[in-house]
Amino acid sequence: MMEVIAAEKERVLTRRQFLGLSGLSVLGLALYSGEIARHEIDIVHRTFVIPGLPESFKGYRIVQISDIHFREFTEASFVKLVLHEVNTLNADLVVLTGDYVSYGPLEKRRSIPWAYECGELLTRIECPQRYAILGNHDCIVNEAAAKDALTTHGIPVLNNQAVPLERDGKRIWLAGIADALNGNPGPNFEKAIPQTALGDDERVILLAHEPDILPRVAKHNVDLMLSGHTHGGQVRFPFVPPMHMPPMGKKYVEGYFQMGHTQLYVNRGIGTVGLPFRLNCPPEITVITLG
Repeated sequence: MMEVIAAEKERVLTRRQFLGLSGLSVLGLALYSGEIARHEIDIVHRTFVIPGLPESFKGYRIVQISDIHFREFTEASFVKLVLHEVNTLNADLVVLTGDYVSYGPLEKRRSIPWAYECGELLTRIECPQRYAILGNHDCIVNEAAAKDALTTHGIPVLNNQAVPLERDGKRIWLAGIADALNGNPGPNFEKAIPQTALGDDERVILLAHEPDILPRVAKHNVDLMLSGHTHGGQVRFPFVPPMHMPPMGKKYVEGYFQMGHTQLYVNRGIGTVGLPFRLNCPPEITVITLG
């Protein structure tokens, strides 16, 4: 009988040890996801072949960053590190594809001054050609303030607009649409895509925060669409699909896609929402070379 009791006590101790080790494992994973993985920048190089691209634009380098979510939870020091990396990449153009601040869990009013602080930090981008669009979080916080925070710091916001990019007498178009989830009035392709680009002789690159708008974009003369919004899933467990994806970010989670002649690239973003964790899904700076 005593032997049975002793054996049972040993099993109980083993269970306690197991639970203790499990608790330490969970804590360790949280610390790794929040302090290490969340700050490991992945610089992704991609070449996009665009039929009909003018010869003068072959080799043109676009650097994309997205979804900073400044202060909640992205630290100023990390944004400075990201921008330092951006400045080493010899970009011809830097594009920012939305969500500079967050609308929760803290009060939205706190994000408005953070938007201006983020805009001030973005003046560290050394590339003279830099353009932005807004994301759904920016629009929920305060669309006008988010736009003003960027434009007053020298970063034009393409809100259903396009600008020509010129090189050696040739041009392509950079267009941006209003946020599809919360923008007011929302995407307007007729305004965003120049009438001169409706034929086949002009190339168009489109900035669109939410990637799941691709089927609508593919109906227009858009060669390359650059998006963010999804954070690539943010926390990715092995062999398991992403668990919590945002509206209009469920079909095209990260990386490369194509529909018709429109190519799409989805950047994983810099910051986080919900919780300050990333796992198997590092923050991304994308270097796009046109070919």
